[in-house]
Amino acid sequence: MSDLGRVLRIDARRTAPFLAVPALALLGGVAAWHALLPGVAYWDDAVAALFASVRVLGPASAALAAWVALREHRLGYLRGLSARSPALGPLLDLTLLGVVSLSAYAVVAAIVVVKTLLHVESGHPQVVGLLAGALTLLDYAVIGYLAGRAVPRLPTVAAAAAVTCLWGIVRPGTWTYLLPPPGVEHIHPFAGLRTELLAGQALWSLGIGGLLVSGYLWVLTRRARLALPLVAAAVLITVTTLWIHAQQRAPLAPRAFEYSCRQWPLTVCVHPALRSALPSLEAALTPLATRLSGTPGGFTRVEHRPDNDFPRPGHGVVYIHLKDLSPGYEHRAEQEIQISLLDARTCANPAHAAGVRYTALVSAWLLDETPPRMPDTAAARAFGRWAESRRRHWLRLHYARYRSCTLRGLDFRLL
Repeated sequence: MSDLGRVLRIDARRTAPFLAVPALALLGGVAAWHALLPGVAYWDDAVAALFASVRVLGPASAALAAWVALREHRLGYLRGLSARSPALGPLLDLTLLGVVSLSAYAVVAAIVVVKTLLHVESGHPQVVGLLAGALTLLDYAVIGYLAGRAVPRLPTVAAAAAVTCLWGIVRPGTWTYLLPPPGVEHIHPFAGLRTELLAGQALWSLGIGGLLVSGYLWVLTRRARLALPLVAAAVLITVTTLWIHAQQRAPLAPRAFEYSCRQWPLTVCVHPALRSALPSLEAALTPLATRLSGTPGGFTRVEHRPDNDFPRPGHGVVYIHLKDLSPGYEHRAEQEIQISLLDARTCANPAHAAGVRYTALVSAWLLDETPPRMPDTAAARAFGRWAESRRRHWLRLHYARYRSCTLRGLDFRLL
């Protein structure tokens, strides 16, 4: 009876890992928050943030599981005093570790989901992505626990954390970054995670976990009936690995959308995920549009485009490529439009170095920036004294020279 009581006390100690839930949730929450696009609430990016949290939570869970396995191994001889199956203890350990890891993951997911719900402007919830992250996290816990049981030494705890961390950061080959947790960083609104790929990753994680647990239970019990889940898990891993390999590094797919626009006094159209930026973008870009009016660079419409989409500007239309709404995004949009006005080939010509400086003086006015220091102080002083209307008139007359970076000091003395 005394020995049985000690066994029961050992089982009761298994609840101790629940004390790690707040620490794990904090680690995962910081990682997820850092991975979210600043100022943009987009469901696919929320899933990517959860995968980023798994890349941090996973190694931490593996280390915790290895430590639990090491602690339980030291007292394993006492379990032999009871008539229970030798698999029962490890199954209880794995179940509790899974609950601990998933509890922390649930806290992180709740934070990300609430943040997205409060500001969401585009996309749809990806429940399968949430499931894929949860199953991957369970795999980390299983790997850490089995490592601790196989090599019951203190360095195993650090090794489990290090190896699983490397798996999340460095992937050999050209396609393995698609395996869970996928090495997908920020997902910008014009593209989204492929649902079928997320499902494949969830099945792959399920197969890995099933293979590891079934194999370990077979080692403990030698039960022939465990051959069925072992074979099923191996087949699932093989099929999903081949399918993921065939995806040719294509985790994202274009997302159909309709522009959100603000049409007065300037028409500004952005992806709906950036709808909240419309008032500030219009307020920032309207002065630039006013100063360029009457020139070949004048515009009345601004369109938000993907990073790799650079169409030829149409008459009165300019394009911006905002990735997020981090502080200063309005000024970055202004700078992008201003840079698009210039002829990159002629401005890069060393023979036009002096003209580049004069162009920078005019660009500083267009962008409301501090004028650069000029060797030709007379031209800088003259331009600085002019009224706004005179500067606009001057730009209409000298726009071609401004665009080609061929302005001269004489241009600022004649009007």
